[in-house]
Amino acid sequence: MTQNTEKHEPEEIIIEIIEIEEYAKIGKEIPRGKKYQIRIDKIKYVVHVESMTGRELLTLAGKIPVEKYRLDQKMKGGHTRKIELDQIVSFVEPGVERFMTLPLDQTEG
Repeated sequence: MTQNTEKHEPEEIIIEIIEIEEYAKIGKEIPRGKKYQIRIDKIKYVVHVESMTGRELLTLAGKIPVEKYRLDQKMKGGHTRKIELDQIVSFVEPGVERFMTLPLDQTEG
């Protein structure tokens, strides 16, 4: 009886992470069903969903309580739009670059 001593290398699994900011800058369509790298302020996060609410994005960024922060979405071309807490943001929507937060109590102190 002979034994098969051939070693099988594990197959390399490639997980594609889509950097939405880079796709938006070059005007490339963002594919669905992937992992997405988003940027909130100066920090990049990898998420496994195509969309999140403003509340979920603020929570991800550690901006708690979320009611004390404003969330803005920066689009290709430089314009921004305010994202409400329960508003759903799609990462596959063309032109989405990144997100910015702002404390709402800036005038205190």
